[in-house]
Amino acid sequence: MQLNELLENLKIYKTDEHNLIDIEVSKVEMDSRKVDTNTLFVCIKGSQVDGHEFVKDAEANGACAIVAERHVETKLPVILVPSTVKALSILANYFYGTPSKDLNIIGITGTNGKTTTSYLLDEIFKENGHKTAIIGTIDMKIGEETYPLNNTTPDSLFLHKHLRLMKERDVDTVIMEASSHALHQGRVHGVQFDSVVFTNLTQDHLDYHLNMNDYAYAKSLLFSQLGNDYTQNKTAVINADDHYSEVMTQATPFPYIPYGLSENAFIRAKNIHLQADSMTFVVETPKDDFEVQTTLTGKFNIYNILAAISVAYQYKIPVEQIKRALMGIGGVPGRLEKVDCGQDYTVIVDFAHTPDSLENVLQTLNEIKENRIITVIGCGGDRDRTKRPKMADASIKYSQVSLFTSDNPRTEDPKHILKDMTGHLSGDEFKVIIDRKEAIKEAIWTAKKGDIILIAGKGHEAYQEINGKKQHFDDREVAMQFIEERNKES
Repeated sequence: MQLNELLENLKIYKTDEHNLIDIEVSKVEMDSRKVDTNTLFVCIKGSQVDGHEFVKDAEANGACAIVAERHVETKLPVILVPSTVKALSILANYFYGTPSKDLNIIGITGTNGKTTTSYLLDEIFKENGHKTAIIGTIDMKIGEETYPLNNTTPDSLFLHKHLRLMKERDVDTVIMEASSHALHQGRVHGVQFDSVVFTNLTQDHLDYHLNMNDYAYAKSLLFSQLGNDYTQNKTAVINADDHYSEVMTQATPFPYIPYGLSENAFIRAKNIHLQADSMTFVVETPKDDFEVQTTLTGKFNIYNILAAISVAYQYKIPVEQIKRALMGIGGVPGRLEKVDCGQDYTVIVDFAHTPDSLENVLQTLNEIKENRIITVIGCGGDRDRTKRPKMADASIKYSQVSLFTSDNPRTEDPKHILKDMTGHLSGDEFKVIIDRKEAIKEAIWTAKKGDIILIAGKGHEAYQEINGKKQHFDDREVAMQFIEERNKES
């Protein structure tokens, strides 16, 4: 592709005296290490590194031109733009052939429930005969192939490149989690969403966002990015029971479907029956009512299922297909995931890492427990400190035994994190064990028949980040190791 053809899409930019007409662009990159011959290098200023500082490296690796926000020292043509973040999304979208316009893209945002809702939608659309892809917290999935991701929502360059790949592999429906960071940083700019979903908003990421209102505004950006053209068949799906639902409804001019348990919901659940490993309830829609049976359980999962059903309702997917998909789903990795080696106590691994999500999971477990609940929980380092005591309080309130331990301390001292969690507590219903492996061992070796052990906070994550370095650590593997050791001793 010719550089001048690519730049036409930027609308506003300045260039130096170089002639841009005969410059061929074969790649667009934001990482100087990935630059080679005929690469257009876009300088992105991140939280830790600034691409403007790596222009010489890009030049040495064969870049053909530079896109920047300020003057840089180079012999290459420089294209100055007001925002390289916006420029990157525009350039990537055009370079990869505007792939999102040919795909049905469903965006999901909210503090909790994004991943489960995306997996539910994946099953429903596959049942309806679609070829699907997922971009989310756990990984990226194209058809049945999975790929690791560093962020819940990748950067715009990665997104447009892989949306193109999905299109080439005959995917027609993409289900994408949209984090508040990604929305605030413009990572999804240029992606043409067809439907967007709001699950809920509870305290999280206040190390990044100024306050809850700022956090809600970031989430609402997904709804404003639906567009403003009524000739397009687009819809928002919004949790009517959430305090911040009005922020989302105001952000989009398109029709929206309110779901929930309250009378305000147009798609709602009633006649709910929860069991330890399943639940049934009736879904009421404007057209008809039908019963849902699923191996998922918990009130929070009712909301996730209602969100997925609301999207399916918009796409006119038959009720029988929805019911089959929900009945067939076997669970989501790291979400109420059981570790079962035949022991007479229950071990569950869950991603709950906010006060609200931890409370939701523990409330569900209290409804099905036979004996005690033992909770293993920590808090991440270099993140919102104000939620730490609230996490501890949730564990103390709903557990008979709380073992407070390390999560991903990152660059923080785990002792300081645990002091933030427990400094206001007293009594003998909790214990602090810094080493997460030892905390899991303590929970398993002290469990009695009928106890439920909840290992919370990391879920599907297969690493622990200590002193800024990631090392392999999977709560499920560690739990299984100690369960099997205890079984041998019995």
